[in-house]
Amino acid sequence: MLEETVLIIEDDPAMLRGLKDNFEFEGYQVKTAIDGDEGLKEAIRIQPDLIILDLMLPKVNGYEVCRFLRKEGLEMPIIILTAKGQEADVVLGLKLGADDYVTKPFSINELLARADSFLRRRRSGAIVHDFGDCRLDARSRALVRAGADVPLSPKEFDLLHYLVSHSGTALSRDTIMNRVWGYDCMVTPRSIDRFVNSLRNKIEPDPAQPRFIKTVREFGYKFDR
Repeated sequence: MLEETVLIIEDDPAMLRGLKDNFEFEGYQVKTAIDGDEGLKEAIRIQPDLIILDLMLPKVNGYEVCRFLRKEGLEMPIIILTAKGQEADVVLGLKLGADDYVTKPFSINELLARADSFLRRRRSGAIVHDFGDCRLDARSRALVRAGADVPLSPKEFDLLHYLVSHSGTALSRDTIMNRVWGYDCMVTPRSIDRFVNSLRNKIEPDPAQPRFIKTVREFGYKFDR
């Protein structure tokens, strides 16, 4: 039996009931909220392992829920639910700190698989990351490539670890700045680009054609194992 807690914030009663039943069937402990205000309070109170978040919520919308939770330093994965064709909603949600999204109507099996992927990562602690001929060790804060130590500055390590830990997720420059440098730090998007270029020179087989740290046009970056 799994021990993770999933918080589902959804105002549609039928959708909420269906999601709750399916996650409970998979063995998760499930908490629910029917509006953004209640969802925020519950998220802060129980600090769940995963949040399923509808964007269009009464009282406090899903964007503000994301923004507030990340501002408070809560790092649990957030999967947003959005209407079909609302690309702008997805982009804004990701910029504000969501980790992934599914588009309504969606396959419950797809949502469960994505949730399981995030929770397995949290469950394992994700201490050592292997990609290509590189190994990133969070305990020793060390990067080894082809058996040789690769020197990284503290922020280079933090940035690489954050990207690798969110492999497969498109991360905006604002999200990266907030998570790696903090909300009050005077870092510009150009600074992020310089750090990424430095990392590419240290981990990529061909920095001019990145295999691992991919650019997401007019948005940010995505790590691809």
